[in-house]
Amino acid sequence: MKKSITIFACLVSFHAFTQTTDKWDLRRCVDYATKNNISVKQAAVQAKLSALQVKQAQYNLFPTANFSSNLGGQFGRSIDPTTNQFTTTQLLSQSYTLQGNMTIYNWGRLRYTLSSQKNNLSGALLDIEKTVNDISLNIANAYLLSLSSKEQIRVAEIQVEQTQQQLEITKKQYAAGSVPELNVLQLEAKLSSDSSNLITAKSSYDVNILSLKALLNIDEAETFLLDSPDIEKIPVESFADLQPDVVYQLALKGQPQQKSFAYKIKGAEESVKANKAALYPSFGVGYSLSTNFANFLKSVDPSSFAISGASPTGNYVTVSGTNYLVYQPNYTYSYVGKSFGDWWKGYGSQLSDNFTQRIGIGVSIPIFSNGQNRVQYESSKLNLANLKLQSEQADYTLKQNIYTAYANAIASYQKYIAGKKNVESTQKAYDFAAKRYEIGLLGILDLITNQNNLTTAKLNLIVNQYDYVFKMKLLEFYKGQGLKL
Repeated sequence: MKKSITIFACLVSFHAFTQTTDKWDLRRCVDYATKNNISVKQAAVQAKLSALQVKQAQYNLFPTANFSSNLGGQFGRSIDPTTNQFTTTQLLSQSYTLQGNMTIYNWGRLRYTLSSQKNNLSGALLDIEKTVNDISLNIANAYLLSLSSKEQIRVAEIQVEQTQQQLEITKKQYAAGSVPELNVLQLEAKLSSDSSNLITAKSSYDVNILSLKALLNIDEAETFLLDSPDIEKIPVESFADLQPDVVYQLALKGQPQQKSFAYKIKGAEESVKANKAALYPSFGVGYSLSTNFANFLKSVDPSSFAISGASPTGNYVTVSGTNYLVYQPNYTYSYVGKSFGDWWKGYGSQLSDNFTQRIGIGVSIPIFSNGQNRVQYESSKLNLANLKLQSEQADYTLKQNIYTAYANAIASYQKYIAGKKNVESTQKAYDFAAKRYEIGLLGILDLITNQNNLTTAKLNLIVNQYDYVFKMKLLEFYKGQGLKL
């Protein structure tokens, strides 16, 4: 029992360890969002609807078939379905009908409709890819922001540690009487400020992680550890390989939005043809197979049959030159209900005898339909024109985004290079100031100023470096290389 408990405890500890050490890199974030993001799921639902419309257009090419059967009784004056004669006798009847039709020629309307729906489906599938790309860009931005804020936490922690060390040294110097108490108080205030900056950096990191979780559709309370690749080792292409005109030409051929519009425009053109065909006559063939059965609900009771006198009919017959009046006997009888088995006597033979087949060719000419066909045709042409304008606008926006991203990437790179030089110079200034302070040649305020300058330079360098990497990755994405760190 104790051994089992020990093994169970080890398994729980290992599971907890794997859960807490399981880190998320950019590739995993993008793959997870592809399967779980709500916007991606909505785009997938729209694609499934388009697939159903394609299936419906395919089914429209086949003949229709409808089967019906009716079973019931007839009372009062009605028509016997087997003789088509009027009767007042109560009947039990049943009918079977199989009928349908098929379009022979309608100027290609069904074929154009099918082609239109297929192109729309291709566009819908590319819309999924576009949604995935948009989500991926947002995730990459949130991911790099989280990495940046994580680096800022590291810088803030180092700053707190350095200030704490300086405070300990200054307290010893004050105890030895080499520095005034004011130096200690100023460093204590600096330590409080640095601690506040550390709290702010951690809060910013938490907010960025929450934003990333929202894009991934992950519960905010779930443990989420971010993988931190070395920013210096992230491969970045040169500006020579990311010229905006070259990137734009590649993006026109590779971006899913542009390819989606190409399919949708082709689908709209086929829809115009289909709606134009609806203005012309269509030819079709129809068929039906039917049969029926009928039987009396009641029959004559033989025991009640009787003759009670006769009545003259008003007709005469001549026999040997003599006219004789014709009489008709008066019959009296009563009905009795039939048994269930008697109702269905002759069922099979009636169905066989009453079997009817019909086939015919028809034409449908749209003379006037309150303008519906004409309006639908004109609307499809306007829809085509609108899609072409949307495609043109999307191309223009893509070009603008690429050129803007290229300009921003150059600016970010210049800021990054300037930031590196600034960190180098402020680091030297701080090291020199720290040595002078240790031998009593520099005041505490000057030391704090140099330290603040160094911290600010490091933080700005982190922000500029991650911003530069994202701008370059954005250009690589437009070029068709995807997202990779």
